[in-house]
Amino acid sequence: MNRRSFLRTTALAGTAAAAASTLAAPAVAQGRITWRMVTTWPKNFPGLGVGAQRLADRITAATDGQLTVQVFSAGEMVPALQALDAVIDQSAEMSHGAAYYWQNKSTGLSFFTGVPFGMTSRELAAWVRYMGGQEVWDEIYDQFGLQGFLSGDTGTQCGGWFPNELTGLESIQGLRFRTPGLGGQVWQALGASVTNLAAGEIFAALQSGALDAAEFVGPYNDLALGFHQVRKHYYTSSFTEPGLATELVVDKAKYSALPASIQSVIRDVCQAEYDQVASDFYANDPRALSTLVNEHGVITHRSFPDSILEAAAKAAGDILARIRDGGDALAKKTTESYIAALRTVRTRTEGTDEGFLVARQKYFQI
Repeated sequence: MNRRSFLRTTALAGTAAAAASTLAAPAVAQGRITWRMVTTWPKNFPGLGVGAQRLADRITAATDGQLTVQVFSAGEMVPALQALDAVIDQSAEMSHGAAYYWQNKSTGLSFFTGVPFGMTSRELAAWVRYMGGQEVWDEIYDQFGLQGFLSGDTGTQCGGWFPNELTGLESIQGLRFRTPGLGGQVWQALGASVTNLAAGEIFAALQSGALDAAEFVGPYNDLALGFHQVRKHYYTSSFTEPGLATELVVDKAKYSALPASIQSVIRDVCQAEYDQVASDFYANDPRALSTLVNEHGVITHRSFPDSILEAAAKAAGDILARIRDGGDALAKKTTESYIAALRTVRTRTEGTDEGFLVARQKYFQI
């Protein structure tokens, strides 16, 4: 899908959905409920927006319509980065986005999306499901009357789009860069001027020169957004987002009032979509990258210079230590839980998976 047709489809869908969004309250008829899900993604957005719609459809189908989920994409009911607030103020019952978008509400939320030099997506799922991560996450969202679930997985993301090749730390100084979360704090520590923008706003900012560089997800999304039209240097491995997760957030009181069977459907569908979205990205990122390189002349760089990686790793460690020691009890608890889990799960990844991957790359070519 090219960027023009993607955005035209989004605009037409938004016009139709805007009328629907005038409903003042969720519909309730004959024991059936309609919940509104607001998302941070454009309509029909590859991987993420499609995943949010599929999640909603699966909940509706699995409950035989007892709980129908109606999806409102970014801007259809509220701006993308106000999706969580819509659930807090009860304008919607669900939001679909990324937890690090809300780090201004609680620093600990960033740990449930992506941590620089931190967990891969498989490691993150292990922490959340089996090593206390969900329990800490629940404590954070309890403050706002919310319940969060992992709902999608992009895998390791790309490092971003730049006007020129980065040769070292001097290339970063004053660089106006779109990148969110703790990763954004790392880039800022290295000398970049960091901001966060929703997906649909990034291209225009690059085109106008308001931004010098941007990272979003990876080839599957970046091709649809058209970044190759305004930047040609593409770093294909991120150190700031090694395993990004999306989240479904629900109004906890309304969720708790649902029958146990429907609560289970929501939990199980979220877990299934975490894996489904990962498969979507693994299948389509390589295809999109091939298109970017072979049809649009994009210049790829596998990794950032060692001087940037070394300085970034130190900055990431300093940021985690500052969060842990900063006086916010829940942020401290989240950081300590995350680090303890990372120390354990990385032994599996680095001791087993990494050895295999090195051997495959070196010896097995088909």
